[in-house]
Amino acid sequence: MIVAIKRFFDNQLASPTQESAEHKIGRLRLASAALMFELLKTDRHIDARETDMLRQVLEDTFKLDKQQLDDIVALAEEEAAQAVSLYEFTSLVNEAYEYEDKVLLVENLWRLALADDHLDKYEEQMIRKTADLLYVSHSDFIRTKLRVRDGA
Repeated sequence: MIVAIKRFFDNQLASPTQESAEHKIGRLRLASAALMFELLKTDRHIDARETDMLRQVLEDTFKLDKQQLDDIVALAEEEAAQAVSLYEFTSLVNEAYEYEDKVLLVENLWRLALADDHLDKYEEQMIRKTADLLYVSHSDFIRTKLRVRDGA
């Protein structure tokens, strides 16, 4: 089974030798969306407000039309279901994202976690782990949390 999962990730998220800019952007969107979907699953209850926020965050961040949004949400759900660890997604993000983009991703994770007006301890733990894997400073981790919580 591990071999099948590895093959799946190699096919879906691996960087080909001659990667087009469009393919790279697609991989990054998918990795980001999968991290977001993984967060939704942490409290074992996916609230409609959370899924609405996921769609809104993806639409705002990546400027996707409805069909692209539907496609990336479906793919992200599939990727997150097959994921072995967060590292598979964060390593891809680390390769291509600038620091400010990583901070925005952490901020978007906070938006999702707080969308249902309840911060589960496992959601916070997952965001903290993701921020650490993305090398986002603790001060930026806290700053993004406060900014989202306070609605700024």
